[in-house]
Amino acid sequence: MEFFAKSFQRITLLLAWLAAWLFVASGVMLSYEVVARYFFLAPTKWAAELSQLCLIYGTLLSLCWLLQNRRHIQINAITSFLSDRTQRLVGILTMAILVWFCFFVVVYGWAIFYDSFERGRTTGSLLDLPSWIAELPVPVMFAFLAIQAITEIWKLASGKPIPTGGHE
Repeated sequence: MEFFAKSFQRITLLLAWLAAWLFVASGVMLSYEVVARYFFLAPTKWAAELSQLCLIYGTLLSLCWLLQNRRHIQINAITSFLSDRTQRLVGILTMAILVWFCFFVVVYGWAIFYDSFERGRTTGSLLDLPSWIAELPVPVMFAFLAIQAITEIWKLASGKPIPTGGHE
């Protein structure tokens, strides 16, 4: 399991860097759109929709890294006073609930993606991209998030240090 956790951690880091670059690309596209629209009176057909896709993909690609490094919003006013063992139990319970939630997102997200793919549904925008392009990363990345949560359960159960995410 140790080898799997380390390998998955590398994949997670790669996905996080890709997410960061997608956020940069989104900012560049939106800046270009503003300049084109307001200074040259020539709005683009592509900038808004493609930047939206970058934001969707960037957010979903970063989920695992955020969980691994405990960078999601945390309220630990009570749990910080608990013993190490109790904190681990609370962490394991929290991760188990997350796995359960991810299961439903994967199942229903896949159904939504597949329905759009089968019907050929499009965005209805100027680019008229297939809707499934924005819907596919939801079930895929929530499946990855479930794997990350299971990895976190293993870390907590095996006595690895509890990550704080820098929120002391």
